[in-house]
Amino acid sequence: MKKISLSRVLIYTFLIIGAVIMVFPFYWMITGAFKTTAEITVFPPLWFPTSFKLDNFVEAFQRAPFLNYFLNSIIALCGSVGICFFTTIVGAFAFSKLDFPFKNVLLGLMLGLMMVPFEMIVITNFRTIIDLGLYDNILALIVPFTSSIFYMYILKGFFDSIPDSLYQAARVDGCSNWKYLWRVMVPIAKPSLVTITLLNAIASWNSFLWPSLAILNKVNKTLPFGLYAFMSEGGSKTELMMAASTIVVLPMMILFLFARKQIVNGVARGGLKG
Repeated sequence: MKKISLSRVLIYTFLIIGAVIMVFPFYWMITGAFKTTAEITVFPPLWFPTSFKLDNFVEAFQRAPFLNYFLNSIIALCGSVGICFFTTIVGAFAFSKLDFPFKNVLLGLMLGLMMVPFEMIVITNFRTIIDLGLYDNILALIVPFTSSIFYMYILKGFFDSIPDSLYQAARVDGCSNWKYLWRVMVPIAKPSLVTITLLNAIASWNSFLWPSLAILNKVNKTLPFGLYAFMSEGGSKTELMMAASTIVVLPMMILFLFARKQIVNGVARGGLKG
């Protein structure tokens, strides 16, 4: 039999321990959502519910409009991620393959803006939203996030790894920049685009600071704020808090499970050149 080195045993041991530490909170949250008050407060802890009942989820939806929060989060996610997807592709292609005056200077200035944390520009964005008449409107959750320098820079790095000879050959054959971008570059960069889109979707779904400032009406609030408000509306029932947390987290977990292969491929290809 093949000998297993001590170092490999230690590496896998640490990986397993790390995986358990990361997964356990999600396991406790999901199982707790199906427990009764007696089961979730018993000591020693009950690691598995005796019966899977949906009463906690039903009561959570009755005490707070989670369905409305969910729809608002979906609208904000699809709007911001969809537009950002387009602007990221176009911007990355322009800075990677096109030549225009002051390209490097403009790119450097844009990268410099990445050093500015979002909390420092939130007042400026808030003032802009008010001037546009979008305060307390679902569009206020979309407009400020229609572009991302970070995602554009990541995609530009992948576009740079594609040989320029392919672009020049396409241009010689009469292919326009627009057609070359969507028929050649985008299909090649599909794994990286899936990774970027998923990261953007998670950021949009979990956003709390900006929705709490830009949205006043409870009807337009999103899931993270709904979960925060439920801390008082749900009372002291831990099982209801677990059910509400599961409602917020589960969609992103499902999305990750379906897109995990594309994420791995995107990360792997992002490390290759040529």
